[in-house]
Amino acid sequence: MSSPLRPAFYDRSVVAVARGLVGCVLQHGDSSGLIVETEAYHQTEAACHAYVGLTARTSTLFGAPGTAYVYRSYGIHALVNAVCEGHDVGAAVLIRALEPLTGLDAMRARRRRDGLEELCSGPGKLTQALAIGLELNASSLQTGPLRVLPRPDDRLQPALVASERIGISKAAELPWRFSVAGSRYVSRPRPPGRAAWAAARAASAGRADGSTGS
Repeated sequence: MSSPLRPAFYDRSVVAVARGLVGCVLQHGDSSGLIVETEAYHQTEAACHAYVGLTARTSTLFGAPGTAYVYRSYGIHALVNAVCEGHDVGAAVLIRALEPLTGLDAMRARRRRDGLEELCSGPGKLTQALAIGLELNASSLQTGPLRVLPRPDDRLQPALVASERIGISKAAELPWRFSVAGSRYVSRPRPPGRAAWAAARAASAGRADGSTGS
């Protein structure tokens, strides 16, 4: 099995990390999924928790790159993020959706859903499916129970669609949501520009079967 991504991967622009995480694998215990959607958040914009500065809640965001930031959303769901950039910079990537890979029976039991597309197609769904709780906040994504692994060798580099982040009311205009083009596992609403999204999906399929186009 591949080794987890090293801290240096996260010690760079949060937008670059958000793009780079798409296609990697999030693993907790025997359950794992291919990351198909992310969102970037930085202390300089009002949608980021770190915008208010260093507090008891946001202290993890200002910690070491490659740390898990797990928080409760609306008092219901735990959401998982990867802390990025250097110490004393509040930035993280929200993992929004996964394509389920392993531990499917356990995922289905936790989610009480059978369809693969329903298991991890949202940030709260995937934490429930992988049994990711608040106790994992501030844990290492390299040595802790929750890990991020490189893109599998049998997977192509995904084509990405960049769009505005969703579910927020501040700084919503930033195109910091990144999704695998054409993936049926991304959260809804799917990225706008359906024609471009479908074209990118077709291009990805062409690379997979060896087509080169004109």
